[in-house]
Amino acid sequence: MTEGKRQKQVAAEISKELNEIFLKMGLNMMEGGMISISSVKITPDLYEARIYLSFFQVKDPEVALEKFKERSGEIRGELGKRMRHQLRSIPQLTFYLDDTLDYVFKIEKLLDDIKKEPKPFEKGDEEESAR
Repeated sequence: MTEGKRQKQVAAEISKELNEIFLKMGLNMMEGGMISISSVKITPDLYEARIYLSFFQVKDPEVALEKFKERSGEIRGELGKRMRHQLRSIPQLTFYLDDTLDYVFKIEKLLDDIKKEPKPFEKGDEEESAR
């Protein structure tokens, strides 16, 4: 099911506000790495927001994700202060690990490995070497 126009608008606004909240609370830098919001998906009833976090050079992303889950009430409270005039109820925040960057790096490494492998002889090459 595709997202409706209102879902997209609310998700974009939540993403914008959460970026500012993370900056204010010092949550965008953790353990020597950087944390960013890769996407926000919101349910059709607007009661739950799924926030996908991308961790760059964070030593242990699972531990960092747990810190976000522990502080979700505090983050939601701050979000409520900022969006109280735009939404009837502030959605529950659920944080998820976005591993698409890891997946991209893995695919790039595989492609590089394939490029480095020696190429087998092609039909035309065999005929030339026999002459």
